[in-house]
Amino acid sequence: MKRILIITLCFLISVISGISQSKVMTPEQLIQLNRVSAVGLSNDGKQVIYRTSTFDLETNERSSKVFSVPVQGGDIEVLDGVGARVKDKNVSPDGKWKLVAKEVKLQKVTGEDHYNDVPKSNVYIYDQLNYRHWDTWEDGAYSHVFVQSATDSEDSGIDLMEGKPFDCPQKPFGGDEDYIWSPDSKRVLYVTKKLAGTEYAVSTNSDIYEYNLETKQTTNLTAGNKGYDTHPVFSSKGTLAWLQMKRDGYESDKNDIIVRLPGGDVNLTKDWDGTVNGFIWREDGSKIYYSAPVGGTVHIFQIDVPASRKVKSTPKQISAGQFDVNGIVGQSGDHLVVYRRDMNHATEIYNLNIATGEMKQLSAANDDIYEDIKMSKIEKRMVKTTDGKDMLTWVIYPPDFDPKKKYPTLLYCQGGPQGALSQFYSFRWNFQLMAAHGYIVVAPNRRGMPGYGVEWNEQISKDYGGQNMKDYLSAIDDVAKESYVDKDRMGCVGASYGGYSVFYLASRHEGRFKSFISHDGIFNWRSMYGTTEELFFVNWDIGGAYWDKKNAAAQKSYAKFNPIDFVDKWDSPILIIQGGKDFRVPIGQGLEAFQAAQLQGIKSKLLFFPEENHWVLSAQNSLVWQREFFKWLEETVKEADMNSDK
Repeated sequence: MKRILIITLCFLISVISGISQSKVMTPEQLIQLNRVSAVGLSNDGKQVIYRTSTFDLETNERSSKVFSVPVQGGDIEVLDGVGARVKDKNVSPDGKWKLVAKEVKLQKVTGEDHYNDVPKSNVYIYDQLNYRHWDTWEDGAYSHVFVQSATDSEDSGIDLMEGKPFDCPQKPFGGDEDYIWSPDSKRVLYVTKKLAGTEYAVSTNSDIYEYNLETKQTTNLTAGNKGYDTHPVFSSKGTLAWLQMKRDGYESDKNDIIVRLPGGDVNLTKDWDGTVNGFIWREDGSKIYYSAPVGGTVHIFQIDVPASRKVKSTPKQISAGQFDVNGIVGQSGDHLVVYRRDMNHATEIYNLNIATGEMKQLSAANDDIYEDIKMSKIEKRMVKTTDGKDMLTWVIYPPDFDPKKKYPTLLYCQGGPQGALSQFYSFRWNFQLMAAHGYIVVAPNRRGMPGYGVEWNEQISKDYGGQNMKDYLSAIDDVAKESYVDKDRMGCVGASYGGYSVFYLASRHEGRFKSFISHDGIFNWRSMYGTTEELFFVNWDIGGAYWDKKNAAAQKSYAKFNPIDFVDKWDSPILIIQGGKDFRVPIGQGLEAFQAAQLQGIKSKLLFFPEENHWVLSAQNSLVWQREFFKWLEETVKEADMNSDK
């Protein structure tokens, strides 16, 4: 009888334990979460039309559904498609014309382009830079915008780019936000960078052009500005606004809202110590609503649009809280329809009361999944840096965190490098999933991140291995003082600039970390400079070319901040992840690092994705990524103290 009772109890304990373990996020659940994106507001402004997409792990393909929900909240309706429920911005206001983006072959690049008797040749021939971008080799085709008849499907249209080798939408990430109609249907505004070759690769000087359908003339509306000019939007009154960065070559410059008034252009956010992500006009044209990083989060602000250049406006924050309001879909009366997320929840669509800041959830794409799993505790912690500054650091704790226990802990190094470490929800670097595996995650808002003023954001440029590296160590050392942090089981992980940070810290961590994981990190600045595609990035952030001996800033970067020069000091296991189609941080970076680790006898592993770029986009590849990530940490961090005793 006792034997049966013991067996029964063991079985119940096992079942209960299994149930408990299933109530935390798993890699499979994460990858199959619904991704929510708004199509827009309905024509009457009363409904939000949105789309959800999800991956099928068996087929490795994405499927999607379309839904409608009242702006004020209510029942969610499944739709059979978008149809005419949402106004098509690419159709002119008078309904006569439409804008269509097409690929236009303009240059000879392939072997067959040059020699028509070699159709099976597989070769590209280049005589200038910008021969590849992000994850695609240039093939001589350019994205152009055409004006066509809205009713005549045979109309070939007017090429607004006049057959010139420039892209609109801009590559690699531009969309139909790069071209718009004027309210009178007589003009089209479009964004492009009218540069080629080396000039294109070293510059960020995009401009907004206006094409007049009556005169057939094109005018550069932003010729006086040498940095980015993007996202043109007209108000209901016909006033033009857009986003602008001032300095050429600086992709993370302060992003301001510019408004074109009768007396000249006005920079609405010039005196505001922050940077703008995106904006929309108020329906009556009196204000602009915009999203921006602030204090480790992203929130919505409003600013009045003055009647003249003499009147200054002051931004007012509308939303607040420990979450991101990471985009605006549109306005409906006294409310904004926005995106919201936090480190425990993927993006959903919300209603934001403009007057009170109160929010109501509208979509519920993943509520059923989140109801069945335990959430992580997210804590905002202020850490004193080595130069006496206060640095916000996010600390993410495992579900059912018990301060009496000791936990393995990870230092997370953010990419960018000027990317905001806000309340984001990543489908790869997911803090909720890391915490679900039993790790405390320390995520510092080190130097180089927006949300703390322009000076804090800009400090990192040309100082990659300087103060910001000290900030990382200040954060992990501060949290490691707590009794629940197991100092013998700490790891350091990151991607892109975060991957560079891992390579750099691996040579000077002074025994803090038992293991490292670097994804698409910069390992060798010389080969990076020789193979990356957007040269303006390395010119601005590290100072320039390695052969320019007179450039003090560049020479400092190559001499002091190049991980390859300190690889002999590596002393801990390292997992290196590399995408084969990553042209931003090309394949040689990961391979060089892995080879160096292997030849020095350091426990190391290479996780290579031949068909992935700077990210991992395939569902099954993502699942392998997660499994290898946690398998490595299990071997080298969780078991580190046990291995050291053997």
